Amino acid sequence: MATRFVATHECDASEEYKNTYVDAKEEDIEIIKSPVGMPGRAIKNKFIENVSKERPKIDKCIRCIQTCDVKSTPYCITNALVNAVKGNVDEALLFCGSNSYRIKEIIPVKSLMEQLVNETEKCLA
Repeated sequence: MATRFVATHECDASEEYKNTYVDAKEEDIEIIKSPVGMPGRAIKNKFIENVSKERPKIDKCIRCIQTCDVKSTPYCITNALVNAVKGNVDEALLFCGSNSYRIKEIIPVKSLMEQLVNETEKCLA
């Protein structure tokens, strides 16, 4: 559910970041292995393609995750997430929900809430 709120006007993420959700197709979403060893769902992009081929150099570890081992981690998750926030989506990890591809536009939270209430009422009717 949280993913849908990314593509709202009120979300402070960059427009580039929000548009990756709007532009995503179902086949663009895949399960990846994060540096903490857990699976995560992400939107395929140049970053995902590049790290699947070659491990990027990690210049500095800020020890953001205790279990991260600079020698074996596939990439620096902090750099990847900061790039997402900054809108550098080609060098970013873009976590998402399984239904992200269903997002078709960036809308106000008020409109989203109205849609959710209407859909809930239809289900309960």
